[in-house]
Amino acid sequence: MDLAEIFRVMRRRWYVLLPGLLLTVGLTVAVALLVPVTYQSQSTVVLLNSEKATMAYDGNPFLSTQTSLTGMADGLARSLNSDGSVRQLKSRGATGTFAAKLADNAQGPLMWLTVTGTDKTAVLASDKILTAYAKQRLDQFQQQQSVAPKAMIRMTTLVPPQNPVAQTKTRLEYLVMGGCLGLVLSLVAVFYVEARRRPQRSARPKEPAQPTAGEPVAEQTIALRQTPSWSRSTENRSAAEPRAGRPVVAVVPTAEPLDEESTHGQRSHTGQRDR
Repeated sequence: MDLAEIFRVMRRRWYVLLPGLLLTVGLTVAVALLVPVTYQSQSTVVLLNSEKATMAYDGNPFLSTQTSLTGMADGLARSLNSDGSVRQLKSRGATGTFAAKLADNAQGPLMWLTVTGTDKTAVLASDKILTAYAKQRLDQFQQQQSVAPKAMIRMTTLVPPQNPVAQTKTRLEYLVMGGCLGLVLSLVAVFYVEARRRPQRSARPKEPAQPTAGEPVAEQTIALRQTPSWSRSTENRSAAEPRAGRPVVAVVPTAEPLDEESTHGQRSHTGQRDR
């Protein structure tokens, strides 16, 4: 089936295709209404070395980097993603979904603090709360270990919480999936109705098979019975006619010799008839 035939079937079964397309549009609109638009705000923070460790660099923390800071950043991100931290954030008025992780392709202790939600204003406020809470959580870790204030690791914000951005990828995927599903179901219904309504072609009668030389005698007899009578008589008549140029020889049957008793009976019967 080529493309032209497909369009002909769709045009012929428009009464099936049209309701399917209307249902597809309705499904797409329902997905657009039920799946809300989500917004996302993100901030970037970095861990810095302590004041005591930067004294050799005239107090510049960006000149003093240690691998232990990256490990501390990873531990802090795991703590911020825990259930206890989520409860603390919600008790401070934050809403939405929170995520803390090491920045992708980062060369140092950089962290991304992300908040996702459906309310644009609430998402921005929650990201600010998360950024402040991350700094407090870092200080709590070091205070629990009785670290001197001048030896504590510090945190600074490189990128403050950004204005929330609409995340349309997931919503668009749902819309495309709903539209494609409705279109496929409509086409399946169209071709199903076409197959049910299409008249079946009548089977052509089979011609009787002609016997061959290698077939048994019984099969040849059946084939001859199926041949019309006028055809057989024509064949017999043509076979009985002598071929041109050849003499016809009549075959006269010879009389069989009679025995003596049968000869005597015939003579007596002939004499009685003459009398």
